[in-house]
Amino acid sequence: MCGRYSLTANAKKLAEAFADVAGVPDEIPPRYNIAPSQPIAVIANNDRHAVEFFQWGLIPSWAKDPKIGNRMINARSETLAEKPSFRTAYRRRRCLVLADGFYEWRRNDDKSKTPMYIQLESQEPFAFAGLWEVWHSPQDDMVLSCTIITTEPNDLMASIHNRMPVILPADAYAQWLDPNEQKPDQLQSLLKPYPAEAMTAYPVSKVVNNPRNDDPACVKPVAEA
Repeated sequence: MCGRYSLTANAKKLAEAFADVAGVPDEIPPRYNIAPSQPIAVIANNDRHAVEFFQWGLIPSWAKDPKIGNRMINARSETLAEKPSFRTAYRRRRCLVLADGFYEWRRNDDKSKTPMYIQLESQEPFAFAGLWEVWHSPQDDMVLSCTIITTEPNDLMASIHNRMPVILPADAYAQWLDPNEQKPDQLQSLLKPYPAEAMTAYPVSKVVNNPRNDDPACVKPVAEA
């Protein structure tokens, strides 16, 4: 599962990374500990071609209770085409979720857990593959929400967790953001583990366990116990 991540890159770096697909705001406040239900920076395959902020936790259009989004922060790549919550969005409503690192908790031999921070070896910003939806309340309030797609782990992640978020290479952005409806067999090959040799991971402080902590201490390396 991908349940926490960061987006600390400045506007210049983000503009360089995503210039081919969308405009980037002049300033996006750095976030070191992004948690579910919060607004997150995405680029959706709509006509805006810009960074927007959607609620993390997909609310299907047919949902009666928006709290269902709390259980929809991730979507398994292997079952997107069949799951009622995701299959239409997979064909029609895809997005990039902007990030520059993410957290996973490694289970130790003594059953304790060590928070690990994972990023690209280059430390450059990247994009998770995501899906988005539009939900209307009975009062006709509109909520734009999204989920992060996960896949099997690469060799690096396998020692930490049994899943990892799908990180899309830059040359896949255009296809993922194509506004036209696409069939699952046109997209499935994109939803694979990112190359392990292009990633790095290190232990961080347990301050990241609390989502109220959102500062550079969350990503600071710590020595193994």
